[in-house]
Amino acid sequence: MKKVAVLLSGAGVFDGSELHEAVLSLLCLTQAGASYQCFAPDIDQMHVVNHLSGEVDGNDQRNVLVEAARIARGDIKAITELDIEKFDALVIPGGFGAAKNLCDFAVSGSECEVHPEVKAFISEFVGACKPVGFICIAPVMIPKLYQAGAKGTIGNDGDTMQAFNLMGGEHVIANVEQIVVDEANKLVSTPAYMLAENIAEAHIGISKLVKKVLEMA
Repeated sequence: MKKVAVLLSGAGVFDGSELHEAVLSLLCLTQAGASYQCFAPDIDQMHVVNHLSGEVDGNDQRNVLVEAARIARGDIKAITELDIEKFDALVIPGGFGAAKNLCDFAVSGSECEVHPEVKAFISEFVGACKPVGFICIAPVMIPKLYQAGAKGTIGNDGDTMQAFNLMGGEHVIANVEQIVVDEANKLVSTPAYMLAENIAEAHIGISKLVKKVLEMA
């Protein structure tokens, strides 16, 4: 049985992992006969957003690992606990947490940096030539983790595409049902809620991504 690590960035589209994308990833992995272990960085969120009003709550501060544990039903580990030998692949759902907590793309754009612990975690999979699937906005980290020319997609948003290419990646336009595969880097990406108008549309691309990541493993 293939075992896949799933990297979460909190719980909630505006300040953590996009919940539909995270749950669909776990569902698709299980349906494909794989097992998974959720991970998250044990760090503070960039900020906390009230998901009812859309406003930042300046009086609240939350921990990424603690919030992500909600999605994992408590079965989650800090990224510093990774034993790379036990895993065949990695999947990273999107949500603003990927661009706020895993890296600072939401603030810094093409000048962004991946959080050092997160970079070390993902780089273990890259260094071991194990496939990684990036969903939604998470692919903005690809140029910071792979050599120049690594291919990925966030869909078709002009500014984000430009930033991806400025950072040294090769952006490929895709629709919500498509995946972009970089065979040389064992890398798969799909737009999901960068383009999806509902959970069913998001499911199509995520299902294809999971299938391809498992094939590559």
